[in-house]
Amino acid sequence: MNAGEWAGRALGERTVSYAERDVILYALAVGAPADRLDLVFEDRLRVLPTFGLTLAQWAPDILAAEGAWDDRSVHGAQTLEVHAPLARSGELTLVARVGEVWDKGSAAVFEIVVESDCFTATWSIFAPGRGGFGGERGPGRSSAETRGEPRVGTLATAANQAALYRLTGDRHHIHIDPGASARIGQPRPILQGLCTLAAATLTLADLSGAHPAELTRLDGRFSGPVVPGDELTVRSWPDASFEVLRGDHPVITDAKAVFA
Repeated sequence: MNAGEWAGRALGERTVSYAERDVILYALAVGAPADRLDLVFEDRLRVLPTFGLTLAQWAPDILAAEGAWDDRSVHGAQTLEVHAPLARSGELTLVARVGEVWDKGSAAVFEIVVESDCFTATWSIFAPGRGGFGGERGPGRSSAETRGEPRVGTLATAANQAALYRLTGDRHHIHIDPGASARIGQPRPILQGLCTLAAATLTLADLSGAHPAELTRLDGRFSGPVVPGDELTVRSWPDASFEVLRGDHPVITDAKAVFA
């Protein structure tokens, strides 16, 4: 089937369970320090909204397993809309479907939508070689705006962060095996994009005086690789837009984080 025929396809429903231990492991994996007791200690625990993305990872994995794209595909962008706080432990029912499939000519972009009572999440997967099926091209990237001087923060990643984040569900070999990362042109394993995006929300919350568990909306486009151990720069503006840079090179762009 061509890429356009996947649009609108139901991917099923799953009820997933998790414990406080999973929530704490996730917070540590995205960079929460040990003294943030409200993120890493069960007696005071608040759940990071981005933890929900680990519960929904099965949805894009279904399309990958069914051959919708090949191993050249990359996670291009992510959105998360928070409807209600996640409980510290329990069960959550998620329903997944393929949204739009955009025709970029030499590639296709698949949108995978996962909905629950607590959040709606959308993965955008850029799939080389799957375009040219005669579909709509889809929306373009937003133009840069003059936003004034940004607030600037630092995001220090840890050398073992990709290995730790794998334990939350993203077990792709490029994040642990130098041989696998070399096959995509990266001499060292790279950090998961969703880990970088979630870690940025901790810095952004500090910059805005918010609590990271109060995140209500998150958008980000993955624009470049991060190697575990890199020190990144986070720049944010009053309109809730932000970007993350590795030196002078952007790694997350077209991004927005809104806190209640």
